[in-house]
Order: sequence, then structure tokens, then C-alpha cells
Amino acid sequence: PDHRRFFNPEHYQIILFDQRGCGQSLPFGELENNTTQDLIDDMERIRTHLGIKKWLVFGGSWGGTLTLLYAQQYHDKVLGMIIRGVFLARQQDMDWFIALGSNRIYPEQWQRLVDCVPVDVRTNLVQGLWDAINGECQNINARVAKEWQAWNGQLAMGKAFQPQNPNETVSEGAIKQVRMEIHYAVHHYFIEDNQILENCGLLQNIPTTIIHGRYDLVCPMESGLRLHQAMPNADYIVLPNAGHVAQHEEMIDALVSATDKFSILLK
Repeated sequence: PDHRRFFNPEHYQIILFDQRGCGQSLPFGELENNTTQDLIDDMERIRTHLGIKKWLVFGGSWGGTLTLLYAQQYHDKVLGMIIRGVFLARQQDMDWFIALGSNRIYPEQWQRLVDCVPVDVRTNLVQGLWDAINGECQNINARVAKEWQAWNGQLAMGKAFQPQNPNETVSEGAIKQVRMEIHYAVHHYFIEDNQILENCGLLQNIPTTIIHGRYDLVCPMESGLRLHQAMPNADYIVLPNAGHVAQHEEMIDALVSATDKFSILLK
């Protein structure tokens, strides 16, 4: 429901859905038949099930990745796109997130994540975390989930991040959620390394707004710039004070302005 607020209900039929195996999607945490192509197919099934000829697709971070991949496959079904916090799912993007970039900004929090895996497998941290969260030791499963969520939270929220109480029990749901996230990361998001940028030629005629926070430490500004260079007709908005989260005041204003603009453009 939090995501509805970006859209004026007088102008939009608002469609929200949980990714396969996440949120209210059942069975929760199921990894079988759960790939990026499955998610794209799910989006198309929703569109056809609701009898919608074309729609505006809106997504941030990984949701923006899916938006772009969906539009590249079904560009004739897309009226427009709003992309927040561009994540291109390249190896360099994962390297920044977990290995070669942001770890230098919050080294203490990163070290707690690294400490979840044995020293001899830390050269491939994502694989090490994947093996750990799928291991037989429930305490290690919980530790990986806790530290992965803390690392995500620290990067996404910066100084506003509130760490979890160390005595608080990690839920089975949290373990399944993190396992899902690492499932996609360890499989390179089930796409080729530079697939999105290489196929942006399919998107040139789709009205698009790209919005990126200058202080986004999850998805650095370089990704937004590269997407804009590949889609020069898109509106590219850089927010000087915003980070990754959609709930930042500056980001909220920009997203609402974008949906208001599209409501007029697409009439």
C-alpha cells in the first residue's frame, strides 16, 4: 500500500503485485521456477488477466531492472516507464554492492557480513553467503539473513539506519526473503552481464523518466547516467540530496511529479 501514494487514484488504475515467492505470493520463499524470465512472464500474465492493452510500468532498484527487462521483451505493451534508482544487474553493480566499493564506506558493517563465511571462500562472497544460508546450521542461516539485511539497510538508509536488536530472533520469513535475494544475486540475476544496456534500442520510443538520488549507495549514480546515455530521449532527473529509498521527501516529490506528468501525457 505504501507504493500507491505515488499515483493519483483519480487518474490511475493502480496495480501492485508481489514478486513470485515474496510478500503475499505463495508459496513464500519458493525458489523452484523462480527466475527473472518467470517474473517477466508473471507481469505479462497480470496485464492480460486484467484485460489491459498497454500500461505505464513503474519500478525502483530491482523493480526498475524488471521494468526495463519487461519493456525490452514487451515494448509494444508499454505506454511509458518510471525508473527509480537504476540497477543494471551487471557484475560491476554487484561488485560495488558487496565487494569493491561500498564496503569502503561502511567497513564495520561489511565486515560483519563477511564474517558469516569462512576465510577461504571470501574471494567469492556471494557464493559463500549462498552456501552458508543453505547450510544445515540454522544459527548460520539466521546470522547470514540478519547481516545481509543490516548491510542492505545501512547502504539504503545511511545515518537513518537503525540496527536490529542483537537479542532479537531472526524469523524464518526473513531467512527465506534473504535466501531469495541471494538466489538472484548468485545466478547473476539470470541475465547476461550487459544485457539491459545492449538492448535499450528497443526502448527508444517509450516515454521514460529516470530518477536517481545523488547519494544512492546501493545503486550508484553511474548506473543512472549509463542508462540515460543509452536512452537519450528519456527525462533524467538527479536529486541532489536523495539516496536509495523511495521514502525520502525529495524522492517522493519527484516520483509524484513524474506520475502526474504521465497522467496528462498518456491521456
